[in-house]
Amino acid sequence: MLSERRPRLAEPVVPVLLRAPSDEAGIVGRLARGETEALGALMDRHLGRLLGLARRMLGDAAEAEDVVQETLLTLWQRAGDIEVPAAGVGAWLRRVTANRCLDRLRARRPASDDGLDRLKVAPRQEQGLQDRDLGHAVEQALQRLPERQRLAITLCHFEERPMAEAGEVLGVSVEAVESLLARARRSLKRDLEGQWRELLPETLGEDEEA
Repeated sequence: MLSERRPRLAEPVVPVLLRAPSDEAGIVGRLARGETEALGALMDRHLGRLLGLARRMLGDAAEAEDVVQETLLTLWQRAGDIEVPAAGVGAWLRRVTANRCLDRLRARRPASDDGLDRLKVAPRQEQGLQDRDLGHAVEQALQRLPERQRLAITLCHFEERPMAEAGEVLGVSVEAVESLLARARRSLKRDLEGQWRELLPETLGEDEEA
């Protein structure tokens, strides 16, 4: 049974095999043939980023781990059907993870006209932020963003993914991603006030007033 062989997130099966993403089509092919070592190699490469994405979206570390477990199980089950580009399987994994996060957010929020959700603040500080106070402020501000704005900021800023890829994950055009980012930046500016310039680079901070 696949469920009986479900990998544990904290313990990748093997060390990473090669760092070049171009070899991931072969690794996914091995996974489709049932080689568990291939899953371990992919976990070693992508687990940290997937957990970071899910934690920022959900604001809950335990629920984020559940989502990433589901993503990895989907990878195991559908490995034979995935067409892996030269850039690797990372974009596919992020898309599955993000969609599962969105599904959970929509299921937990109360119905409202504006779609805004108010989620609890994650108990952990983001490791990439050196200043704990600023990290806490960012975490709170992210959780107050509408879910699609939060996903756009997470993908384009924290994950440093191109807007075209963010658009694929969100199912919208690049222009729509730009609009989501602009609205998210305005909300974060208002929320973080004087801390804004310290937290995000100028390329994300600049925004025309609308």
